[in-house]
Amino acid sequence: MAFPTAVNSQITDAISQSNVKVLGEAPATALAGLYQSALQALALASQNAVNAQQQNNILAEAVTARCAQMICGTPVAGAKS
Repeated sequence: MAFPTAVNSQITDAISQSNVKVLGEAPATALAGLYQSALQALALASQNAVNAQQQNNILAEAVTARCAQMICGTPVAGAKS
């Protein structure tokens, strides 16, 4: 209970309890924000890795097709001899 003041003691007690509740929840709230940020960064890194793999597969497919054309002697549009 707070020191005697001109304000009703029930009001000061309610405010004190509210402040204690907020201070008690602060570490959990901060950790929740940290976890969300870390997981968001991890998800973005995973998406970037998948995108890079897809781009590499497209490039490998194009190179394979070009090599097959060269082996078979098929003329390639725009290629220099």
